[in-house]
Amino acid sequence: MKMMECPLNGPRNISEFTYGGQVQVMPDPQQCSDLEWAKYVFYEDNDLGVVREWWQHTPSSYWFIAERHNGSDVILRTYDPATLFTGRVDFQDEGSPS
Repeated sequence: MKMMECPLNGPRNISEFTYGGQVQVMPDPQQCSDLEWAKYVFYEDNDLGVVREWWQHTPSSYWFIAERHNGSDVILRTYDPATLFTGRVDFQDEGSPS
């Protein structure tokens, strides 16, 4: 049985988790082109090595970051996203008043 360490809930069976994609730097949605935004939303790097990924502990809906070697599938560490992200991004609906 493969286990993953959830930073909030401790070690859990891997079946309790949902993959959320690679952690990437988000382009400014007001300044980037449609192509840049599509690359951010839909594409991932496929290089062999250690990747930083979003994972969710599904029963608790807790999102966190895991560093995993995508060749050996070894999870090196998991941690709360607050260690990387200190601010909030607010998206403004173009149809709503400011």
